Amino acid sequence: MRRVVVTGMGAFCALGRDLSEFDQALREGRSGISRFEPSEFSELRFTTGGEIKNFNPIDHMPAKEADMVDRFAQFAIVAATEAVRQSGIEWTQDLKDNTAIVTGSCIGGQATENQGFWDVYKMGRNRVHPMTIPKTMANAGASAISLRFGITGPSFTIATACASSAHAIGQAFTMVASGMTDFALTGGSEAPFSFGLLKAWEAMRVVTPTICRPFSKDRNGMSLGEGAAIMAIETLEHALARGAKPLAEIVGFGMSADAHHITQPSAEGAAKAITMALKQAGIGPEQVGYVNAHGTGTNVNDVTETRALKLALGDHAYKVAISSTKAMHGHTLGAAGALESTAAILAMTGGYVPPTINYGVPDPECDLDYTPNALRSLDFEYTISNSFAFGGLNAVLAFRRI
Repeated sequence: MRRVVVTGMGAFCALGRDLSEFDQALREGRSGISRFEPSEFSELRFTTGGEIKNFNPIDHMPAKEADMVDRFAQFAIVAATEAVRQSGIEWTQDLKDNTAIVTGSCIGGQATENQGFWDVYKMGRNRVHPMTIPKTMANAGASAISLRFGITGPSFTIATACASSAHAIGQAFTMVASGMTDFALTGGSEAPFSFGLLKAWEAMRVVTPTICRPFSKDRNGMSLGEGAAIMAIETLEHALARGAKPLAEIVGFGMSADAHHITQPSAEGAAKAITMALKQAGIGPEQVGYVNAHGTGTNVNDVTETRALKLALGDHAYKVAISSTKAMHGHTLGAAGALESTAAILAMTGGYVPPTINYGVPDPECDLDYTPNALRSLDFEYTISNSFAFGGLNAVLAFRRI
């Protein structure tokens, strides 16, 4: 297996419009959660989320290109463009033929789908926009990236709920490491803020009506978010040959299925994915310096993840620095694994641990070090990012500082 490194990253979310803004906001422990702008959302039980305000796609792409894709795919284009730019890659036809695109999205073009349903069922119209189907398909982000750069290698999208983009990065890592491809753009994007979908989340009673407080005893649910994160990854040999500076090395990927419950997570299943990632990385639990936790802020998830970390890391679970960045950027669903892996790499290369903001009251069942409320300076070589999805599907990525 060949060594695989990250040479470019792009981030676009409520916490930052590019990688630099995202990094600075993580360091400051700033919240990107705010009140929804659309007036119809005021009818919801919850009225806040990680919404990207005043987004105008034509600031980032030609109007014709923007009109052909849904909001979530527009985000993917923005993040991929930043990742490509940072990587410094120079496209040749041979490289385009041997580059993969692997993205994650669990809901696809919700804004387009919602508008179509509104037109038909509310307005009584007999037609919807002729591009409704291609704009709603979950692979629209991957296809838009392919068109943007003329990439003709393998291109596809993985939909595994909140683990989608973690699975996507893991799959791209496997493809590059195995020799199937030399270069890949991978990550995920999501734009869940449509009224119909938010009503569905409201019905589940897992979204907080106040603020997201991961691992705190007074937590009462997650905050939803939107955005995208894309990484440019390649073999270490390929990167060094072209004079690129690796940002981090992907060293492990673990995945598992709980086979337990469609919405209730299993500590044993999550721990299995963590253990698999560490095994592939060839490291012991004591070498993990930071865990970017799934940390949704729901009652069940945070307790279960705490138990999973104890099962997988043993005594080291009480010593390792842990945080959930979801309280800052929101739970971005299919984009969460990519956005949080990006946060973990920024933390590792920057020598800090981003805080778990809004933490107020210690929970006896969540008794680990969650880096409450303030950044911590820390030098560490390895980090892992956890993604645990509805359906009992788990994905964990391990990274090493270069």
